[in-house]
Amino acid sequence: MSKVNAPSKHTSHWFILILLALAQFMVVLDISIVNVALPTIQRAFALNTADLQWIITAYTLAFGGFLLLGGRNADYFGRRVTFLWGIAVFTLASLGTGLSQNGTMLIIFRALQGLAAAYMSPAALSIILVTYKEGHERNTALSVWGAVASGGAAVGVLLGGIITQYLSWRWNFFINLPVGIFVIIASLKVLHHHKTDTERVSLDLVGAASITGGLMAIVYALTEAPTFGWGSTRILATLIGGLALVIFFVFNEKRAKHPLMPLTIFKIRNIAGANSLMLLMAAALFSVFFFTTLYLQNVLHYTPIRTGLDFLVMPFVIAAVATNVPRLVKRIGYKPILVVAPLFVGGGLFWISHIPVNGTFWGNIAPGLVLMGIGMGALFVAVTIAATSGVRHHEAGLASGLLNTSQQIGGALGLAILAGILSSSTTNYLHALHLHAQPTALQIAKATVHGFHNGYLLGSLFAILASLLAVFIIRSNKAGAAPEKLSKATSA
Repeated sequence: MSKVNAPSKHTSHWFILILLALAQFMVVLDISIVNVALPTIQRAFALNTADLQWIITAYTLAFGGFLLLGGRNADYFGRRVTFLWGIAVFTLASLGTGLSQNGTMLIIFRALQGLAAAYMSPAALSIILVTYKEGHERNTALSVWGAVASGGAAVGVLLGGIITQYLSWRWNFFINLPVGIFVIIASLKVLHHHKTDTERVSLDLVGAASITGGLMAIVYALTEAPTFGWGSTRILATLIGGLALVIFFVFNEKRAKHPLMPLTIFKIRNIAGANSLMLLMAAALFSVFFFTTLYLQNVLHYTPIRTGLDFLVMPFVIAAVATNVPRLVKRIGYKPILVVAPLFVGGGLFWISHIPVNGTFWGNIAPGLVLMGIGMGALFVAVTIAATSGVRHHEAGLASGLLNTSQQIGGALGLAILAGILSSSTTNYLHALHLHAQPTALQIAKATVHGFHNGYLLGSLFAILASLLAVFIIRSNKAGAAPEKLSKATSA
């Protein structure tokens, strides 16, 4: 059993939450802040489109692929030390990214940022789980965490536009330096040491390498399939190799003395259900910023700053909803929220799937973003509660790492699939016109918007499937149930 000294509520109790949320904000922000700067980076380093995509993908894959290892490291070797090392490396990698002199150097440092985030994020969440009592107090803390996690991406689009236009794309990464230094110094003063009685063991590096390599191969195959063709030897070999590594990972976890991901944790039914739900929702949501940013800038010809300002409607809605969710959970439980929230997201995606070539933000985009903001604000709080309720302290890092892994991997897989749908739908639309000359700008715009339609619709289908998962897999908790009763209720 872990021994953790509880912080004084009058001095550092909520300051700890602010520090941890600030660190998580950096992690989420760096997923989206670079999006608006991509065209500038492309011109600076003369990158082709495939290389440009890896600036995003390298971060996401390293983050998602090593989250389980980061979570277990926090359980075995201490949450505080794992968090501090994670944020220190993240800050240094941000400096290296901003100083990069070519595309290869930039992609390598982006991967290092993702690797550091994989240690920092689950350690931070597991500190929250052991700092706040299970029930309303922890739910309130998790609501702040959920608002930061879901709103950081939207805020990143705005900051990326402002920084890129008025400073330089490099400052999208330099901005992490003062924040990271502040969090490190403050954490050394207020975070208590986590001493564990758990025997120190060697980490499951074979498992970490196989799952990370497998996921990278699968996402690479999904990303490159529209270019090389699904039937190409290159794509099929990569996809089969990736699936083989994932299967090997499962067998390794069954045999390993100290597995990276003990499969027995999925005997807690709500953990299995919540992580599956998160994977589907992330697959639906990660495309929102990618598609909508392209639509606003490339079709409606909005500036980066105007695009970022328009996205602000979403984090405001998310924050308003997320801060009220704990009271709703206390009254009705989290299952009804997990059933309904994905439907709001799906409804928002369905609304936006009808965008015209000559649309407007407030008429065609904003209503959908408001619906998605309502769904996201409720969803991320409720799913975090469902995925961590009843988890023992020594597995807090594992539970939080699993949830973050589901989100990042779901997002990477979903973006690869939906981007492929966008590419193939656009190409097929142009082919159907039987053009005998280069397509006009209007024809290209219509073809692109047609691709957006199909991508958004598939995303809304992912959200509907997530709602059905909540209906049939998530076990209902009684409002105000005692933690021990809740733990039993979540077991299969």
